[in-house]
Amino acid sequence: MSISLDTEKTGGSAAPGRSRRRSNHKKKARRQWHKNVGIACGILLVVMVTAAGVYGWMGQKYQEVFYPNTMINGLDASGKTVEEVEQYINDGMAGYLLTLELRDGKTEQIDGREIDLHAEYDGTMGNILLTQNPWLWGRHYVTGTGYSIDTMMVYDREKLSRVIHNLACMDPDRSEKPKDAYLSDYKAGTGYQIIPEEQGNRLVEAVVLEGVSEAILNLRTQLSMEELGAYEKPVITAEDETLKARVQAWNKYAQVVVRYQFGDKTETLDGKTIHTWLKDDGQGNPVLDEKGVADFVKALGKEYNTAYTKKSLKTSAGPTVTIIGGNYGWRINQNAETAALAEIIRSGEGQNREPIYSQTAASHTVPDYGDTYVEINLTAQHLYFYKNGSLVVEADFVSGNASKGWSTPAGAYPLTYKQRDATLKGEGYTTPVSYWMPFNGGIGLHDASWRSSFGGTIYKTSGSHGCVNLPPAAAKTIYENISTGIPVLCYHLEGTQKEATAAVPAETTAAAATQPAQTQPAQTQPAQTQPAQTQPTETLPAETSADQTQPAETTPAETTAAPVTEQATEATETATAASQNPADGPGGASTKSSGVVSAPGM
Repeated sequence: MSISLDTEKTGGSAAPGRSRRRSNHKKKARRQWHKNVGIACGILLVVMVTAAGVYGWMGQKYQEVFYPNTMINGLDASGKTVEEVEQYINDGMAGYLLTLELRDGKTEQIDGREIDLHAEYDGTMGNILLTQNPWLWGRHYVTGTGYSIDTMMVYDREKLSRVIHNLACMDPDRSEKPKDAYLSDYKAGTGYQIIPEEQGNRLVEAVVLEGVSEAILNLRTQLSMEELGAYEKPVITAEDETLKARVQAWNKYAQVVVRYQFGDKTETLDGKTIHTWLKDDGQGNPVLDEKGVADFVKALGKEYNTAYTKKSLKTSAGPTVTIIGGNYGWRINQNAETAALAEIIRSGEGQNREPIYSQTAASHTVPDYGDTYVEINLTAQHLYFYKNGSLVVEADFVSGNASKGWSTPAGAYPLTYKQRDATLKGEGYTTPVSYWMPFNGGIGLHDASWRSSFGGTIYKTSGSHGCVNLPPAAAKTIYENISTGIPVLCYHLEGTQKEATAAVPAETTAAAATQPAQTQPAQTQPAQTQPAQTQPTETLPAETSADQTQPAETTPAETTAAPVTEQATEATETATAASQNPADGPGGASTKSSGVVSAPGM
């Protein structure tokens, strides 16, 4: 037991000894650290004091010389004394020449002696030196300082102005003024373009004078007129937004292409023509001259209108005749088409189109009446109706009374319309017919049940007032096969007159023969058939009811309509003609109320 107790006592005394040794070690380390810091601070302080001393020592010279980066009138005065700067200036003015660099590669020179250039020192540079703080030289080393002394460089400004004015580059006869960018004339394939501005080489004298003055004060030996900005500048450049918009507006019109179709023929309207219709509104914007558009449409009509033109017909009798008169054929509505075309051009969108017609025909090729038509031989008093090239019916008829000047006019006419059970009215009579087919104002085809015979020479003394009286069966067949706009071709042909008349047949049937081939007229001049020279003016009496007393077997009194001519002007056409039936002829649809038709040439 005693041994154990001794061991515990020994262990208890050893632990405090180790703690004391560790504590002493830490104290020694702290003392060493403080000692090192003190040494470093001392060294730093010595360095700072030394640097300050060196900085101050270096700054002392700036009591006599200019700071680093000091510019006086553009001359580098850094580290120089006042006397050294003055000498530098004097040396620079001796034999001073200023070279002006021009745009075309040429140069001009100004000699300092021409303007009495010399230096005058008034102490300003010395005063600048006195204001320098030697301790601030470092800051100026970084930022720099510039001074301008107006009284140091002296010259005669009036002489300088005169020298500049007399320079060759200032002579207006030897220089070109700048030219603004502008819109080009129209060129096929490219339209309108912007012609870029031209800079020219005309100098602005006032700008040159100020630039040269500054260069002399800084003793510069070269001066670029380009860098100085001394040249006159164009007002409008190719990048001008207004000019860009303007060229787009002109090209919008000029790029339009309109192709007119006339059967197998095409007429193309494009910028080569349209640009001649564009006028400047005074502000550079395009305005479409509608007179040019109207003239173009008029020219189309002159080329492609066939209404009121001669028609060549290979007759059923054999010879070819030329039919003069009548309004059948193509006719462009000039007012409506001019307005439509102008709108297309303004839209900037071209198209393929047919013009707006006031009336149309069967074909754009010759003959324009096609192969469906009524052929009326006024000399033979015989009629043929062809449909799609085949003969549907032929019959004798009785036309207008020649002895009274009511002859049925020759000519080519479109069927105006057709009507069943019409009542024909004229002065002193009212006559019902079953089939009414007008083609020339009040003149038309109709059945004449009161007649017992047709053809021959009846028309010479007992004819109608202009209408073509037909046997009822023939009128019925024609009525059932004809439609509005079908051409009715009336002509005279010598040598085909028949003296004998034909009784009304029980039934008229289509002939077996087909339409004669539509060949071109022979080389010899074909017979011409013309409308009667005089026709009584059509009168329009008040309508009477359809149930009035009917006339006797003899030919009733009738009113003859005068032949339609191309006296009607385009002023009567309107843009609404495009929505009308294109086959309606002059006069349009006649009155059909109560089945009564006013003033036919019965």
